[in-house]
Amino acid sequence: MTSIWDLASPQLRSLAVYEPGKPIEETARELGIHPAEIVKLASNENPLGPSPKAIEAMRSALDNAHLYPDGSGFYLCKAVAAKLGLKPQNVILGNGSNEIIEFLGHAFVNPGDDVITCQYAFIVYKLLATAFGVRTIETPTPDYQQNLDATLRAITAKTRLIFIPNPNNPTGTLVSQGAIDHFMSLVPDKVIVIFDEAYFEFLDDPPDTLRFVREGRNVIVLRTFSKIHGLAGLRIGYAVAPSDIIEVLHKTRQPFNINSIAQAGALAALGDEGHLRETKRVMDEGRAYLQEQFAEMRIPFVPAVANFVMVNVGDGCAVFQELLRRKIIVRPLKGYGLPEWVRISVGTMKENKKLIAALREVLWEHR
Repeated sequence: MTSIWDLASPQLRSLAVYEPGKPIEETARELGIHPAEIVKLASNENPLGPSPKAIEAMRSALDNAHLYPDGSGFYLCKAVAAKLGLKPQNVILGNGSNEIIEFLGHAFVNPGDDVITCQYAFIVYKLLATAFGVRTIETPTPDYQQNLDATLRAITAKTRLIFIPNPNNPTGTLVSQGAIDHFMSLVPDKVIVIFDEAYFEFLDDPPDTLRFVREGRNVIVLRTFSKIHGLAGLRIGYAVAPSDIIEVLHKTRQPFNINSIAQAGALAALGDEGHLRETKRVMDEGRAYLQEQFAEMRIPFVPAVANFVMVNVGDGCAVFQELLRRKIIVRPLKGYGLPEWVRISVGTMKENKKLIAALREVLWEHR
């Protein structure tokens, strides 16, 4: 009898399935406890939740849930463009910025092409390439820092896309404006450069990559409402790029890919500067506290700039399981080729202190 895998695209046989942070509900079922007892510090979510203005807007939008959404996302694209000093024609919405990464695969690569990213980058880039029959070139990251000179050296005649996550997930490191400017002065025009800036709003002095969009370069900047805006459950993100690139990407987009509730929530969240400032304040305070504690405990970590820290605990999977028993979820990084490490999201100060207490206990037991 013919196996269904004989009928499927051959590259899917070796394609790993993306494993997200362990859900609260699943953990609660396994431990036989109420979900409210779980502290989740695994998925870089906003522990303060969405903006109250976004919640109100989403509730109001439910009254029209029987109607199809605005397929073009007119008002949200207009608001994003105005905030960034661009035009609506420079913006496309996605079901999370992950969907826009998929648009890129449909639009710009063919089997046999290359895409480039750095070692320890967001694993979805490699999954995308594999799904489309494309080779991924991963450049080395000494000290977990992206090296854009190595990226330039890795470019081949078959290179179509270069992904530069900034800050990078899971390492939490940032590429400087100077390094970006030098890279962009040398990258061939035929290559499309994607700056994935999911954590952009957490930065004190963020690099300016939108300048390349305004110059009409082959550059795409990805951003999301999942992180600082606290709307991860809605799955909504966006890309900005020169209008001709956006026109191509629209050809790959399914009709009504962004639901009306998500559009309403994102539009309200975008305008709530107070919620963004408070979230950043809590993240800055929490990240500093965690890193101070890791240093005091003499646990190696990579100094971070976003809302998470990558920490070397010796055996990431074992520590993950021990913390899970203590009702705390973190993210083991074995799937990234970092078996000694875990990624810990910044939570509220109460959650951060609970994590540190539990981690001290676990590491003491494993001495």
